[in-house]
Amino acid sequence: MAPKPSLIDRFAQRVGGDRASRRDFAQFTPKLIAVIQEGYSANQLKADMLAGLTVAIIALPLAMALAIASGAAPNQGLVTAIVAGLMVSLLGGSRVQIGGPTGAFVVVVFNVIAVHGYDGLVLATAMAGLVLIVAGYAGLGRVIRYIPHPVITGFTAGIAVIIASSQIRDFLGLRLDSVPAEFIEKWRAYGDAAGTIDPSTFAVGAGALALIIVLRRFAPRLPAFLIVVIAGSLLVAWLGLKVDTIGSRFPDMPSGLPLPVLPTLSLAKLQAVLPSALTIAFLAGIESLLSCVVSDGMTGFRHRSNQELVGQGFANIASALFGGLPATGALARTAANVKSGGRTPFAGMFHAGFLLLFVLFASKLMAYVPMAVLAALLFVVAWGMSEAKRFLLLLRMPLGERAVLVITFLLTIIVDLTVAIGVGVTLASLMFMARMSERGGVAAGGDQADADEDLSQRDQLPTGVEVFRIYGPFFFGVAGELLGALKRIGRTPQTIILRLELVPFLDASGAISLEEFLIHAKATGIRVILSGIQPDVADVLGRASEGSGETETLHAPDYATALALAAQ
Repeated sequence: MAPKPSLIDRFAQRVGGDRASRRDFAQFTPKLIAVIQEGYSANQLKADMLAGLTVAIIALPLAMALAIASGAAPNQGLVTAIVAGLMVSLLGGSRVQIGGPTGAFVVVVFNVIAVHGYDGLVLATAMAGLVLIVAGYAGLGRVIRYIPHPVITGFTAGIAVIIASSQIRDFLGLRLDSVPAEFIEKWRAYGDAAGTIDPSTFAVGAGALALIIVLRRFAPRLPAFLIVVIAGSLLVAWLGLKVDTIGSRFPDMPSGLPLPVLPTLSLAKLQAVLPSALTIAFLAGIESLLSCVVSDGMTGFRHRSNQELVGQGFANIASALFGGLPATGALARTAANVKSGGRTPFAGMFHAGFLLLFVLFASKLMAYVPMAVLAALLFVVAWGMSEAKRFLLLLRMPLGERAVLVITFLLTIIVDLTVAIGVGVTLASLMFMARMSERGGVAAGGDQADADEDLSQRDQLPTGVEVFRIYGPFFFGVAGELLGALKRIGRTPQTIILRLELVPFLDASGAISLEEFLIHAKATGIRVILSGIQPDVADVLGRASEGSGETETLHAPDYATALALAAQ
């Protein structure tokens, strides 16, 4: 008896399409649908509810702390965790991903709010969501994962330093009306205000930091962040300490979940926030897919990268409509979800639901949380983001890798995150192309680059025949060598055999260079035989010469056939 078609197959068959079309359809199907198809048991429901509650307990203080560090109100961080967390679980491509605000956005969000106001941030977040949706449906889920590790580690470590630096005032209780946004100016202001350290605030912050470290070391299963927030709040209230709290910093903070509002649109505003939107989309895509890869290794499941980008896109649009912040997959919360037994997107939905209950019925309690305690939380978050071990490991890599790491790190801190990513990726790409060009090139048939068999075959070449072998990827880094190789032989042969068996890839520059070589050969009366050209390479070369009518070449499936043609 044939197996019953799945829901996806039945829908795909109804709208039409073969098996390949159904596979394409499946990769853009949320994982929630796959879970429903498989059947959902009562035991898994209990496990997902427990995991959702555990993650909500972890996310509660973090969402508030990250929002404050970003220059927003703590309730906006909670709104983000609720709305974006729900959408990521509903529409994402991972079974266990937990969405919400993360430390990667702190710098970007702070700068956007400072320059364009909160309305500009809402617009940039919504635009980033659209970019992620387009990227997902364009199949860029795989491509975005190829960002080099030195770049990722460099800017995440830089963000960690910036996050930690932004919390010095609250941790020490410094008397500063405002803190400069620039890194160097910020630390200069801290130095000028060093004499205004408040002992009570510092004691609360240091005690909170020490308690987190102790709990993580000796009781890792306990929700250290929530325990420290509750303990710090009770201690400050009991002793009557005069320290800054969320209530004193944000006296008019609203409670509950706001109604969705469309952002104000104008062409000038769209153009102004576009670079920030692209940065948000890049960070959201990178962090969410990295989190998916890690969680796949923990669970044995496989995520759908393109659908994950689509889900993240809709999550950011929804967060913007409800007045939230940019969101992405949160690795620490996702890992906590997996360790707590969460195995389906329902766990992430329960996480959002428990947070919503807190906002509706207990949000007034947030006013008692000391700012120094949240600063201690963010110090721990920053340390986790810094990936110190990986940073030190990369510092032992070759000089080029170290240069990319350090330059990206310093540019993130001193200049701008967007500039750091752009420069880091560009440098890494240039170094990669330089290394590839060293592995590829053009050699005459008797050059040392040829194999031993070619050295013996060269003695048997007919008079007037020359052989060139192109080896490795033939892209713009080595494209200019072809005419140079012809000049180096110092004579004009009647026939040239181009051996292309070792060319797996031909880009536009390589194709144009090869076409120019063929045109030059025709103009000088040289017959060219292409030997062993691979189908993909032949297709690109055909596109380059299509319609020109200037070149005529012979094709041989292998070198022996090419020699036979050359002898005719």
